[in-house]
Amino acid sequence: MQQFKDSIATNTPAWADGITGLPAGSVATVAQDLFDHATIGATITIDGEVLPHRPVGMMAYHVSQQETGFTAIRAGLNVFQLLGAIDVPGGIQVDFAPSKLYKNWSKLNEISIKTTDLDYRLGGTKFFPINSNSPSFFHRVQADPAKYDVDTATIPTKALLHMVDPVVSFTDSEVVRAGYAKFEFVADVSPWLSETSDHYADLILPAATLEKYEGPMKASTPDEIAYSLRVPPIDPLWESKGEIDIYLELAETVGFLDNYVSVVNSELKLTGTANEVAASPRPTAKSIFDAWAKSKGESGIDFFETYNKTGTKGVTATTKHTADKKYARASDYHGGIHRIYGETLLGYQNDMKAAGVDSIYYQDYTAVPTWREPTMWGSVSKGYNLTLLSHKQVIFKQSRASFVPMLAELSPEQGIHINPKTAGDLGIADGDEVTVTSHNAVTNETRTVTTKAVYYEALRPDTVSMSHHYGLTTHPATTGQGPTPNILYFGGEGYVQCTNDASFHVMVKVAKV
Repeated sequence: MQQFKDSIATNTPAWADGITGLPAGSVATVAQDLFDHATIGATITIDGEVLPHRPVGMMAYHVSQQETGFTAIRAGLNVFQLLGAIDVPGGIQVDFAPSKLYKNWSKLNEISIKTTDLDYRLGGTKFFPINSNSPSFFHRVQADPAKYDVDTATIPTKALLHMVDPVVSFTDSEVVRAGYAKFEFVADVSPWLSETSDHYADLILPAATLEKYEGPMKASTPDEIAYSLRVPPIDPLWESKGEIDIYLELAETVGFLDNYVSVVNSELKLTGTANEVAASPRPTAKSIFDAWAKSKGESGIDFFETYNKTGTKGVTATTKHTADKKYARASDYHGGIHRIYGETLLGYQNDMKAAGVDSIYYQDYTAVPTWREPTMWGSVSKGYNLTLLSHKQVIFKQSRASFVPMLAELSPEQGIHINPKTAGDLGIADGDEVTVTSHNAVTNETRTVTTKAVYYEALRPDTVSMSHHYGLTTHPATTGQGPTPNILYFGGEGYVQCTNDASFHVMVKVAKV
């Protein structure tokens, strides 16, 4: 605790103001509000148990999507650890099940970092001890395996896509495109012709959209859990099939249907029960969900087909929350604790140093969250002084909707949102055609796209933003919509997190055409 306290001694509200622009007084007010509303010492009785009551929380999902996101989330969780507001009523719930410790609790303590003959995904290696397999970084490994001590024989030569459009929706578009050009064979399970498939796919298996069985999906509150299934309103159109049926047929054809069905039974918790699904004859998505519905105490798939086409079914809280003591007592953790001091992370750093990797890989594996300037700030001295991020629009779904003509009418083209004051200083009027150029502070590489300026007063003067959803080219309705911002983002060192998660931040300059 003393080391933690010492590490943040100079991280005052005034210090934060100088970096973030958030007024020191406002930061102090939020801190005091958190403390006051945490009601430290207060209790609440649930199902006869007296438990701590800490009604405070945070929402920080997109905070993680930057180079230092891992550190930022750790720092945020530290606050709620100090307030005692994790896994208690009112506080933050994390994957730390009190009835049994989460699998990563031990797993992440036992990583033996690999230093040679590395797997192409780089997980558990001297580069990324904790790894989420960034697809963009994979293509960098694919291009130069020797740089990462990867045996070329381990690098995949074939790819199977599932409703994803990597060359548009992933960061580092140029590197992703070069990677797909290297594959010997590409297949795509998709209801539409994506840009990736248009250029690189050898085979497209048409998938259904709404006209299929899909699920089960779960939504929960602290008191109950609701399960749902998608039930097809009509049969699949033309030659399309639901992707579950596609995979069942593929699995049977190549000879591992038994394995596939075994995984299905395990995931649906049907293994060893009266409702376990048999691999012969080959099941269908409908028969699988019929077995699952019966395991939930219903008559079968007919319950969802007859009573509610949306498939909503409430389940009482006792099936999970009360029985598993979701709100835990200390004794339920079997000696495990939420650690403020990350001794394991520090151990990773020491092992990475011993393996001789550059500090850019290990600098965020620290015992306590430690502030540092993002790598991209190295671009500022070269005139790239605007932070680009990307935003979502409620009318679109990822990179798979701007070709719908009715939706495209609502937001017909890409634009770069820019604060009017910033634009005025650059001589840019609302609607002007502009170039946006990004800069890689590590490699000195630049990338440029052309779009239109959109005045947007809600943005900070030092920040600009482009919509994630554009860049599609295969459908006539997307003609002239403009580029994806993912062309401008980088996916290499300094532009991924220490866990190899993507960063949707880069420094850019904007100029009138």
